Amino acid sequence: MSNYLVAALYKFVRLPHYKDIQEPLKQVCDDNDVKGTLLLAEEGINGTVAGPEAGVRALLAYLHSIPEFTDLVHKESWAEDAPFLRMKVRLKKEIVTMGVPGTDPNDIVGTYVKPKDWNALISDPDVVLVDTRNDYEYEIGTFKGAVDPETETFREFPQWEKDNEEMLRSKKKVAMFCTGGIRCEKSTAYMKAQGYEEVYHLEGGILKYLEEVPAEESMWEGQCFVFDSRISVGHGLEEGEYDQCYGCRWPITEEEKKSPKYEKGVSCPRCFDSLSDEKKAASKERQKQIELAKKRNEEHLAVDMEHVRTEAQAKKAAQKEADRERAEAGEG
Repeated sequence: MSNYLVAALYKFVRLPHYKDIQEPLKQVCDDNDVKGTLLLAEEGINGTVAGPEAGVRALLAYLHSIPEFTDLVHKESWAEDAPFLRMKVRLKKEIVTMGVPGTDPNDIVGTYVKPKDWNALISDPDVVLVDTRNDYEYEIGTFKGAVDPETETFREFPQWEKDNEEMLRSKKKVAMFCTGGIRCEKSTAYMKAQGYEEVYHLEGGILKYLEEVPAEESMWEGQCFVFDSRISVGHGLEEGEYDQCYGCRWPITEEEKKSPKYEKGVSCPRCFDSLSDEKKAASKERQKQIELAKKRNEEHLAVDMEHVRTEAQAKKAAQKEADRERAEAGEG
């Protein structure tokens, strides 16, 4: 039996007092041995947590006691091992970062489509089907016929829309999907603001679809990337078979691990040639400390892949923004 209940949740709602919620929410998580990440912003809440079932249930009960979250919906799955090693409750400008001011799903959003009705919609020849996730997520699984925007971060989506407007407007309808539904709330709000009339998105995201739609009826191909130590899930939200490379953060298969360019905690065939010797040396030392901690039956925070990946993406996005600002200022 799996030991850890995983709860993924989000809600777009006016939350002007979001800063006041941070510390009490963190305390409830700590008191109940719940780990993961929760993001709070004026536009709502987003996050994934895991812990003993009683602890997660206590957290959910506390959230439902907050007036804005009385109808908060979450998705559940189970994990054999602890998906997260610490708890973070963070204050943000957006609970999912697109970087376009005024894009608010509380004001306008696309049409929700239940998982049971999704197959019929995306089989319609008048539909352009768009995967709003990032390149490493698309790599291991998507819906049949979906367009890949080839984005590295969600911030790149608005520019992709501008560059591909002719293709997107070539059909009568645009259908969009993401892991749990939150990015689609933002992306469909953005699309509606750009004048697209018939915009649809998968309610509950891929995770809800994989939970409710039988495998024999599914139009999903591959596995779904998740932001915790499970790396991926399949139909019925069963834990997948992928691992993750520390060097580049991409999902990797058991076959790729057989490559001489793969070294646990260091590199894989995708990134081996692009990593510096200094980076490889640092990663080897990190992996050594992880293995030593395991022998002592201690947890080593370096295995918190979700934290490492989130921090790496944030730094990359910040660097891109800085480069863009310098270019606009004539500095490069």
